[in-house]
Order: sequence, then structure tokens, then C-alpha cells
Amino acid sequence: MNAIVPLPVLLPLCATGLSLAFGTRLKWFQRFVSVAVLTAVLGLSVTLMIAADRNGPLSVHLGDFAPPLGITLVADRLSGLMLTVSSAVTLCVLVYSLGQGMADRDEETPVAVFHPAYLILVAGVSCTFLAGDLVNLYVGFEIMLVASFVLLTLGGTGPRIRAGSTYVIISLFSSMLFLTAIAMTYAATGTANFAQLAERLPALPLGVQTLIQAMLLTVFAIKAAVFPLAAWLPDSYPTAPAPVTAVFAGLLTKVGVYCMLRTETLLFPGNRLGDLLMAAALASMVIGIMGAVAQTDFKRLLSFTLISHIGYMVFGIGLATREAYGGAIVYVVHHITVQTTLFLVAGLIERRGGTTELTRLGGIARAAPALAVLFFVPAMNLAGIPPLSGFIGKLGLMRAGVAEGGVWAWILVVGATVTSLLTLYVMAKVWNLAFWRAAPPGQAAAGTVLESDDDSDDDEDTGPDQVPGSGDEGVRFRHQPAGLAVAATLHGHAVTTTSVLPRPMTWATAAAVALGLAFTVFGGPLTSYTDRAAAELIARTPYTQEVLGR
Repeated sequence: MNAIVPLPVLLPLCATGLSLAFGTRLKWFQRFVSVAVLTAVLGLSVTLMIAADRNGPLSVHLGDFAPPLGITLVADRLSGLMLTVSSAVTLCVLVYSLGQGMADRDEETPVAVFHPAYLILVAGVSCTFLAGDLVNLYVGFEIMLVASFVLLTLGGTGPRIRAGSTYVIISLFSSMLFLTAIAMTYAATGTANFAQLAERLPALPLGVQTLIQAMLLTVFAIKAAVFPLAAWLPDSYPTAPAPVTAVFAGLLTKVGVYCMLRTETLLFPGNRLGDLLMAAALASMVIGIMGAVAQTDFKRLLSFTLISHIGYMVFGIGLATREAYGGAIVYVVHHITVQTTLFLVAGLIERRGGTTELTRLGGIARAAPALAVLFFVPAMNLAGIPPLSGFIGKLGLMRAGVAEGGVWAWILVVGATVTSLLTLYVMAKVWNLAFWRAAPPGQAAAGTVLESDDDSDDDEDTGPDQVPGSGDEGVRFRHQPAGLAVAATLHGHAVTTTSVLPRPMTWATAAAVALGLAFTVFGGPLTSYTDRAAAELIARTPYTQEVLGR
């Protein structure tokens, strides 16, 4: 069983070569390889999760080199669960992207590049979840960074290049900080292996331990978009294509949360920086949701709710009790799925109404009832309405805070409650503006092509506008009203709005909604599993004994 641990990393990397070799000539083969590999990764992830739950952590030393020389990959309950959820989500997003590409009739090179970059991103995420040492964790981050820049800048439009550049600059800064932390850790302990560090770090002076811990937390807080290190996120994600934004918002920030969970439990037990983490959690929750309240663009609104709800997970890490860790893991799993789903819904809204600017939308509940349902269920889940999984995660965290009973714990319980109520308000605002009210004057009708500013600037034809909804398929609406966000294909071109949503995009979104509901239906087994995972994290010995062979 240990031999399959590296496969979730190796399969996507091997498939990337095939995809690059045949993609421009045999696009059907490229799509088949991507779907087949991600389906296999999902099956392997489920197998690893079940095996780790039944038999304890699984590890493999690549090249049969023992620590600290070799590369160690480890699958325990936490990493097995994260792998499974991330694999399911990335498969749904891939199917969605295939539907979007076919609906847009995109046959140009950037779509051929999308599949290899996406597979590399999946490999980087898997590498991060399975990494058994700091160096391999750093490698996983860099793999994700390379793929992320390609995906963020697909089509080469100005806004996407600017957003991608911001993302890369922030990521490179965190990478340099991470390398510095790794060098300091190795100089102080003689190893970068997690299991060995768990034994050697307690022997260091307290000041050295705290410095290393603070540097690693800073790196992971940047990745997770924890306030005040989250200013880059609202401007980086909304410009990307819908499937790219969905997988970034739903998954990549949780990689940072996972790393915080892993290092705080395995390397730095004792909660020395717990108060600092809880202060950051409170600031993330409150400031993030206040930013969401002020937004009128659906994508930017979701970006701010993402920052806000990262605070719930950091809240659990800061409390550092078994109940808190269990609640944080439940919330991570829930939020990966729900946040991804809502960004996929945002893409469908673009397809139907031509924009995600809420002031320019309306009447979608009557015009597209299925889309209204696809939004309403994850929106209520994000707000934490009982008995959905968002409520289960928040309830676990709040119970842990009440049980801990400290001043910061009670402040966070109140802050979490207020944030949940404001999230409900924000989702209700989206529902009222985009779905429930009548369509406002000037809303794009089916068959309208909404040109981007770049397209209109390059065109010297300044003739009169054609009226949207005049009945002519492919009508262009050349001059954009102020504040109108233009729907974009994978290439960055404008799309033609449609009254009937592409089936693969709708099915993939429905599958993501169903996955979120499954966490509610199987809430009992899920919380039992996360409780066992939390106990394993706190114990530490199952992990260290498996890796070191003791």
C-alpha cells in the first residue's frame, strides 16, 4: 500500500508530457488524458484516505534514502482527506472547463496549454499535501506557482497579465522567505524532515523556535490569504477565467491552511503564538466580510468572503485543542467545495447575463431556475444555515471556543457569529439583485456579444450601438456602461450570452453542489473522521514512528 503514495504526484506529471506532445494535434486525446488521470488520482486518494484511517500513516522514502537525505512522502488521515476532496473538486472544475471551451469554440493554442498547466497544478497540490519535509513542501509551492501564472494569464489580456504579475511577485516574496526559514531550520537542527524536526526543535532555545515558527507562519499566511497578508487576492482572482478562479479560490488558499495545521501540530505544539493567530483570525473574518458587503461585483464579493472565511480555519488552529482542530478540518473541507462551487456559478451567471456586476443583473430566477438553485444551495451553505455542512463546521469551532473559555476564544465566538450573519446578508443581497428582482433596463439578452475595452479600443468603427435583445444572434454591444464586467472565454475574448447554459458546465457545477450536500448527509461520519484526524495530529507519535521506522 505504501507504494501508491507517490502516484497522485507522478501521474499528473507524466500525463503532462503526453498532453504537451499530442495536445495541439489531437485535442480529444488531450481531454481524455486529463479526465482519465484526474479520475485515477481521485481513486488513489480515496484508497489512501481509507488505508490511513484503518492502518495509520503511510510513508515512502523515494530512492530508498532514509531521512534526512531522501525525499519522504507521507499520507495520514489529514493529508488523505485533503487529497480526496481536492481531487474531486479539480475533476469537477476540469469537466466545467471542457464545457466552457467547447461552448466558446476555442481552438487556439492557449486552450492546448491549459491542460498541461492544470495537470501540473494538480501535481503541485498533491505534492504539498504529501510532503514529509520542508524542502519538498517548498518544491510543491513552486510547482503550483509556475502553473498558476500560466493559468492566470491565459489569453494574454492586459488585466490578466497585471493580475498574474501581482500574484507572482507576492509568491516570489513568500518563496524567498520560505527558503530563508528552511535554511535557518536546517542550520539549527541539521534536517528538514518533519518527523526529525518534531524531535529536534524542542531542544533549541525558545527564541530560535519562535523565530522559525513565525517565519513559517508568515509564509503560509500569505498563501492562505490571512489578513493583513491578503491584499493581493481580490485583484488577482476575478480577472481569470471562471474555472481557473474556482480552483484557485477553492483550493490553493487551503494549501496554506493545511501547512499551518501541519506545522503547528507537528513541529510547534504548545500554542505559543495562539493569541496572535486568533487576532489574525478575527481581523480576517470581520474585515473580509465588511469588504464583501461593500462589493457589487459577484466575483470580487466572493473573493472577500474567501478572506473572511479563512478566519474560521485560523480560529481553530489558534485554539489548538482537539475539538478546535476537528472543527477546522471540517470547515476546510466544506469551504473548498462551497467556494469552488460559487465561482463556477459566477461563470454560469456570466454566460447567462453577460456580467457579474450585480447592478446590471436581474430576473435570473425566472429565466434560469436551475441556475438559481445551483446558487442558492451553496450560498446558504456558506452562510452556515442548519443543517448544512457550513453550520456543522462553525458549530464545532464555536463549541471548541466556548469550551476553551479564554477571553480571545469568546471574542472569536462573537466575531464568528457576526461574520456568519453578515455572510447571510451578502448572499441575500446577491439573490435579491441578480435572481429575484426584475431584469433591469439594458441587461444583455441572449445572443449579445459584450466586447472588452481592449477589443473596442482596437476597432476604429465608431458606428451606433446595436440594441441587445433585438433578436439577432451575435448582436454586439460595443460601448460598455460604466462598471460593466465583461464575460470572458479561456482566451480572454468576450463570450456570446446564451439562454440555454452549456450542459457540461451545468453538470459539473451540479456535481460540486452535490459534493457539498454530501458533507451534510454524511456529517456524522465526516466529523468522526476529522476527530480521529485531530487526535492523530495532536499525538504526533503515529506520524514520527511511521517515518522514522520506530
